[in-house]
Amino acid sequence: MTPLARHRRFARIWADPPGWRALGAVNHSTIGLRFIATSLVFFLVGGVLAMLIRAQLASPDAAFLDAEQYQQVFTMHGTVMMFLFAIPMLEGFALYLLPKMLGARDLAYPRLGAYAYWCYLFGGLILLGALFMGAAPAGGWFMYTPLASSTYSPGINADVWLIGVTFAEISAICGAVELVATILSQRTPGMSLARMPLFAWYVLVTASMILIGFPPLILGSILLEVERAFDWPFFDVARGGDPLLWQHLFWMFGHPEVYIIFLPAAGMISTMMPTMARRPLVGHEWIVGSIVVMGFLSFGLWVHHMFTVGIPHLAQAFFSAASMLVTLPTAVQLFAWLGTLWAGRPVWRLPMLYLGGFLFVFVAGGLTGVMLAFAPFNWQAHDTHFVVAHLHYVLVGGMVFPLLAAVYYWMPHATGRMPSEQLGKWAFWMIFIGFNMAFWMMHLTGLLGMPRRIETYPGDVGWNGLNLLSSIGSFVMAVGVALLLLDLFVHARAGRLAPRNPWGAGTLEWAMATPPPTYNIASQPRVQGREPLWDAPGLPADLAGGRGYLAEPRGRLRETLAVSLMSGEPTHVVHLPGPSLLPFCAALATGAAFLAVLFKLYWLVPAGVAAALVLFLVWAWQGGTRSDPEPRDVGGGVSLVSHHASLQAPGWRGTVFALVADATLLAALLFGYAFLWTVAPGWPPPEFLAVGNPLPWLAMACLVASAWLAWRAARPSCAGSPLQASWRLCVSALLSLAAAALLFGYVRTGLPDPTVHAYGAACAALGLYVVIHASTGALIAGFVALRARKGFVSAARRLEPRVAALWQGYCAGAGLVVLLAWYLPVWGIAA
Repeated sequence: MTPLARHRRFARIWADPPGWRALGAVNHSTIGLRFIATSLVFFLVGGVLAMLIRAQLASPDAAFLDAEQYQQVFTMHGTVMMFLFAIPMLEGFALYLLPKMLGARDLAYPRLGAYAYWCYLFGGLILLGALFMGAAPAGGWFMYTPLASSTYSPGINADVWLIGVTFAEISAICGAVELVATILSQRTPGMSLARMPLFAWYVLVTASMILIGFPPLILGSILLEVERAFDWPFFDVARGGDPLLWQHLFWMFGHPEVYIIFLPAAGMISTMMPTMARRPLVGHEWIVGSIVVMGFLSFGLWVHHMFTVGIPHLAQAFFSAASMLVTLPTAVQLFAWLGTLWAGRPVWRLPMLYLGGFLFVFVAGGLTGVMLAFAPFNWQAHDTHFVVAHLHYVLVGGMVFPLLAAVYYWMPHATGRMPSEQLGKWAFWMIFIGFNMAFWMMHLTGLLGMPRRIETYPGDVGWNGLNLLSSIGSFVMAVGVALLLLDLFVHARAGRLAPRNPWGAGTLEWAMATPPPTYNIASQPRVQGREPLWDAPGLPADLAGGRGYLAEPRGRLRETLAVSLMSGEPTHVVHLPGPSLLPFCAALATGAAFLAVLFKLYWLVPAGVAAALVLFLVWAWQGGTRSDPEPRDVGGGVSLVSHHASLQAPGWRGTVFALVADATLLAALLFGYAFLWTVAPGWPPPEFLAVGNPLPWLAMACLVASAWLAWRAARPSCAGSPLQASWRLCVSALLSLAAAALLFGYVRTGLPDPTVHAYGAACAALGLYVVIHASTGALIAGFVALRARKGFVSAARRLEPRVAALWQGYCAGAGLVVLLAWYLPVWGIAA
């Protein structure tokens, strides 16, 4: 087959649908670009809100915005920038670039990526719609209680934040599952972990952090919404709650989020720096180690946002030391970048200019971060503009400047055209000078005692000139951003054509045509090193000529290779799903359930949830095969079966990673239970303890039996007999349903009234967690039982029973943990 004929056949197989059916596109390039474009729109909205803030603070006693308007603008600026711009933008880059860098044709779960995008878009529209209708939240982007409680924030303003952010966070979790599964399994042959691009390492750690860091905020949002809607007093001191619980849950997410934002940007730096320096990166192994260490340490820093809330001095010392310790892995990466520049021959093109700006701004932000890590200084600077300045130096320096470098670096790849060097330099200097003018002054106003979050200030306290300079700088920066967007818009359409690999990079994404075809690469290569294009300059021609793996298209199948975790040797062929409107419709149904909660139409919530579940089941039914796959030649003398006969297929790994996030949410709920038990006076009240009720024990027995039957059904001897596997799974489903009914009855009648005391509310929340999971387990087991009866399961194709067994086993384990948590106070008081 000629290269042109091969290209045409692959293009037909991987093409996005035309017209309105493009809503069903699932290709990773399309979804990644949608994330990037949408987050750019949200960035512009957040920038306009920032201009309103600086216009208000430019002069003393200003009346440009009143107090309520200012608080809404301030809250939405932080919310949009943190939740709707930073993480989705970086996630969009990862979705677009990773398969290309890994030599794959798509991500592990194309439809899940599409669902993630629609959830992100709809959640963002909820927040923006509230802003334009004057119902935006006004409690700050951190929504501290009790300010965000119904007592002090009546109406739906705070609910908008809780619902919209939670909806958008679902998107982040879905994207993280997809990225982790793709990086660990869908690489090109020969790409072992040691040869994997550094950007993939950064994204792997980041996505893992999302799976662990986001559930505490999702839990906090759910608990606060439940308190506002149903009066369960998780944060009400008078009824055994504590507002500090919200701060702990928020900052368990909030501080790792800083590194979640920084690490992908640092991955872009580690990808661009060798290209611009014309030599491999110094200290590759050290950088990989520092990424992993930074990911771990980031979860031990959240309390340094709470040094002034009255926590014990020993805890302050511990978190202060941890906050300083995290500078070490950051310094390893910084010195590796500097060493690469020192040992190489840097080319000062546009991407390198923004990387230079990053080095200056981020180092300055890191130094002020070390200052704030000292508790005594933190006590003085807390809640002043010094903290605002530090935050922006770290986030803008650590994310925006690398991001702009990445935009210029990969723009020729995405569009096939080069940007303007001259216009790009003007934009850089205006952004760099304007940013430093705006935020350097805030360090000084903060040291002079200016609090953050105030909408006006008197004219006799010495802040006038500094605030005016800060506002002027912010508008200069805005003009620079406008020039940059003009450059991108004009030259993406009318710029000079870019040669292939214009920067001389060594990573695989430059081995394909620019702009890339929908299928990425005509055949998958076997790589021999970390810089495939530097190792084999003729690789692009070989791949276009079909001298690689999976070079011959088969029917309408979308195929890519899966490899072993460590060695990168091919293990099976993954058949990926094509375009579908199911993700879009499922996101709409999910959004309908969230909107029903927002507008207190609780009778509509089950309808939205049921519609989403039906769509998910239809979505799941379309996968699988009714016959055992035969090995086939994929090229290079290698024969492989499809993923349907693999125990490490995408569905298995995705379930494992989803349960990691799920278990983190349970751990956060148990943390809240233990925290209130520790700090709240008289908690739990002895008269509230329920003793002797057999319902939870019966429910746990049902869950354990259900898990045992599901695991029996997943064994090869049982899966080889579909009818036997089916009836065992049916009984497993019935037992899970019985457990859910028993536990729900216990929550309703055996536990204290959840509106009277936080102990009852916490116990009920733990019980409902198990009820929801047991009900879901019943649905999964019943679905797989039907699939087995219809011929989708055999001794070779037992992925689905294994997934059901994994879920049922997790439910049984979670139930036993919750049972232990319920009875610990009983046993403690009895002792």
